[in-house]
Amino acid sequence: MSTRRILEAFERWRTEQAPLVLVTVVDTEGSTYTKAGHRILINGAGGFQGLVSGGCLEGDLAEHAREVLGTGRAQLLTYDLRDEHDGIFGLGIGCNGLFRVLLQPVDGRHGYAPFAAIAAGLLGEAPGCVATVVESTDPALLPGATLVTGADTESARDLPEDWRATLRRGCLAHRDAPRACVAGEAVAGLGARVLYAPLRPLPRLLVLGAGLDAVALVEIARQLGWRVTVADHRPAYLARGDLGAADHVQQLVPAELARSVELARYTAVVVMSHHLVTDRSYLAALAATSVPYIGLLGPRARRDRLLADLGASAAGLGRRLHAPIGLPIGADSPETIALAILAEIHATLAGRLDLVAAGR
Repeated sequence: MSTRRILEAFERWRTEQAPLVLVTVVDTEGSTYTKAGHRILINGAGGFQGLVSGGCLEGDLAEHAREVLGTGRAQLLTYDLRDEHDGIFGLGIGCNGLFRVLLQPVDGRHGYAPFAAIAAGLLGEAPGCVATVVESTDPALLPGATLVTGADTESARDLPEDWRATLRRGCLAHRDAPRACVAGEAVAGLGARVLYAPLRPLPRLLVLGAGLDAVALVEIARQLGWRVTVADHRPAYLARGDLGAADHVQQLVPAELARSVELARYTAVVVMSHHLVTDRSYLAALAATSVPYIGLLGPRARRDRLLADLGASAAGLGRRLHAPIGLPIGADSPETIALAILAEIHATLAGRLDLVAAGR
């Protein structure tokens, strides 16, 4: 389940003033369904949004969540699934991994901290970091104490003031880390183990072209948790009414793309207007940006013609340009083409595209 769905569930449950439990994976060993920093929410009725184990352990987590809501105190759990002959809870999961999770109470009495600040960071524009105390030898610093930092914001829950500067420095050091990790910290001779989890805003996808084949791309991208904008120069395409999954739809003049859209906000852009002159205008504007992924729909011959027309400015696209767009999975429908495109975007941003190409 995507982070976006967790955020949508959070807003719904917060509106209902439901008590919640935030479950965060602290660390893992071996083969596990999720890794450190992964989060899900469980409500007081045992309903959950997100998965830690693929559905195998969520029932047990729900039981512990009720305890956490009853005591108001965070709880650290360890699930060791490495013994293939010991079917945990009689289910015979056999996942061959161990993971530790921290359960924290989240409710209206405390403004739904710390998840309210985490949600704001995920829906924001700038990266941040979440520091969560897992274990502590300081009686004043309890497990679950949290600091959430953003570009120019900071929110804390149950965090003694003398620890705040230390965790703030830790957040700054780990904000751009590739993954979450646990680090040891100390203040006045007392120690703590702190989970530092980079907080990255939901990615943004810009789809330049509102043809019928864009509908599936927009819908699947939203399911994966992307914030999607669709832009086109043809008002009739935008007025069809089948782009409801997009967060924003706008009409623009192709030659004015850079002035009409804040391109620096986007993680990926897909150029699919099916119009040669329009696509050339789009690529010219994108060549001057630092958007990590730029995809162009169409065959190689069309790509080569567009790059030749762009002349020297085409060099600005570099390896960011993926054309023909999408992984070669034999896509032959709008849905499978969308799957190929989004799989390539995901692999590219995760630094796994070379491994995919090598068949690994």
